[in-house]
Amino acid sequence: MTRKSPRGLYAARNLRRKRQKFRWSYRHYKRRMLRLDEEVDPLEGAPMARGIVLEKVGIESRQPNSAVRKCVRVQLIKNGRQVTAFLPGDGALNFVDEHDEVIICGIGGPMGKAYGDLPGVRYQVIKVNGVSLKALLLGKKQKPVR
Repeated sequence: MTRKSPRGLYAARNLRRKRQKFRWSYRHYKRRMLRLDEEVDPLEGAPMARGIVLEKVGIESRQPNSAVRKCVRVQLIKNGRQVTAFLPGDGALNFVDEHDEVIICGIGGPMGKAYGDLPGVRYQVIKVNGVSLKALLLGKKQKPVR
């Protein structure tokens, strides 16, 4: 005779315990609880990270598009890892120099994967020296001189 789920007036604790045990058989739950994806993520599970610009790079977009997308190599302050971050907007490269402090966030592709036609680029720059890159592009703010 197989044992079914507990039913009845005082069954809630046993139902919860049983469900908790069986959740471990789900792949996504297990990876999330053991934090396996955070180990390989340069941002370590955080939504944003600060870094220093090492160099400006132009990355050729994938087929069928043809363009040189402006990106920067950034060394993260929290763990020293290097990532490539995209500079969104027309003329954004002019506002970013080497050794500037930038804040990067995910670019919006599938988690841990590249976005659109940018091979190997997972992050984008949102702030330069504490000023929003969008505000700089619109001419609303000046970049502070360090």
